[in-house]
Amino acid sequence: MTFRLPKIVQTVSLHLLFWTGVWFFFFYFFSYNSNDNTYIIWFSSCLLPLTMGVTYFMERILIPRFLLKRDYQKFALYTFYTFVVSSYLIVLALYGCLIFLLKFNVAIMPPMSKNFLFILILVYLVVGVISFISILNNTLKTDAKNKELENKILATQLQLKEQELHYLKRQIHPHFLFNTLNTIYGFALQKSKHTPEIILKLSNLLDYILYQINQPKVALKEEVLHIKEYIELEKIRFKDSLLIRFDAPSIDSSIQVSPMLLIPFVENAFKHGELVDGFLRIDASIRVDNYQMEFKISNSMRSPVEDEAKEGIGLSNINKRLDLNYLNNYQLKATREKDSYTAHLIIDLKPFADV
Repeated sequence: MTFRLPKIVQTVSLHLLFWTGVWFFFFYFFSYNSNDNTYIIWFSSCLLPLTMGVTYFMERILIPRFLLKRDYQKFALYTFYTFVVSSYLIVLALYGCLIFLLKFNVAIMPPMSKNFLFILILVYLVVGVISFISILNNTLKTDAKNKELENKILATQLQLKEQELHYLKRQIHPHFLFNTLNTIYGFALQKSKHTPEIILKLSNLLDYILYQINQPKVALKEEVLHIKEYIELEKIRFKDSLLIRFDAPSIDSSIQVSPMLLIPFVENAFKHGELVDGFLRIDASIRVDNYQMEFKISNSMRSPVEDEAKEGIGLSNINKRLDLNYLNNYQLKATREKDSYTAHLIIDLKPFADV
């Protein structure tokens, strides 16, 4: 087991070591051109507690109470008072040593100890260095605390974003499953031979939902595959009244998107599309060029869209998810023509290619 001194002992030891170094610092300068070590030792020893007092007063009281709180007027005023008092005490120390050690014999006085300005500079050099270190240390601690607080805020925002994304993804599930289960229920009532096939396709989609939806990104190729699964389900439901074209050329497996990002568009095309001349027409395509994905889907429609609420939960959620995942990197445009409704989405996936 490694033995460690208590923190207070370490602090006191460090301070004693520092002030011992300051004493030798004074001794070195005052001994210049002088061999009177007795006077120099006493004068340095008298000057040391004065320097310590001014330093600790500045570092422990004036700086934290006034300077760091930006009360510059009081800081300047009390610093001036400290300077006046310390100057007076330096003069007292100077004359005290001259009287009691040299008996007023100025001639044998060490030359560097005669210069009041030099002594003042030495004292305030130590005070200035310690004050600078104190301010720098406080600044670093403040920056560290601010950085820690900023990281906590970012972590909280990220957590909230993840929770919102999770909520939006989960909100898609019941809506999506409700439509599909209605289809299965209808075919089950009719005892249709397509019921097992529909259940199998739904099983594949559920596997995608349950095991891939929690991933931040999935392969676009996988998303397209499950769009096709969904279309196959709808083909069974609409039978001969559906005319659909889904064009998705070969897509690089490295291209990734948020899961369940495109299926709500397809789902809404079926849900809100209307038969025109006896057919529901849906035309969809996906293109990827240099990490720019373009998705376009249109469905036939006779009556105008009365309000956004009729677009369903899917498209409302998709706008929120696009903002959370691809803010400032996507364009979504919906247009209503005479007999069709078109959604056109373009996403620049390059900024998220390595995420």
